[in-house]
Amino acid sequence: MGKQALSMTIPIKPNDRFERGLAKLNEIDGEAGQRVIDALSEVAPDLARYMIEFPFGDVYSRGVLSLKEREIATVAALAALGNAQPQLKVHIHGALNVGCTRKEIIEIAIQIAVYAGFPAALNTAFSAKEVFAERTAKGIEN
Repeated sequence: MGKQALSMTIPIKPNDRFERGLAKLNEIDGEAGQRVIDALSEVAPDLARYMIEFPFGDVYSRGVLSLKEREIATVAALAALGNAQPQLKVHIHGALNVGCTRKEIIEIAIQIAVYAGFPAALNTAFSAKEVFAERTAKGIEN
């Protein structure tokens, strides 16, 4: 069996990751993501930078999955963890921002009940309800 080449994106300059990550974060989460980074910067600026560079600058910027597919995976993973409600809400917003529907978010909750259990599914549904209410109050239909 032959070896397959790995596909990698290697930034030329260290700042490329940060700039690419910040742009991707804004595309997905908008002001909500920026608020998280701003709050984190006060106490742990290096962690805030890592949060921009690795997940958003490296992983989210890969071309294999669409942003919608990545957010579906992220919402499902956070939901299954069961202990990341603030991050789950941010990523439910993000999923809706990149094309998921409210119905698809609820379907994710139903799907994870099979593998993560009903408590995780219920927590996800209630987090989604809060996110939907926030968006409705702001006049955002999806």
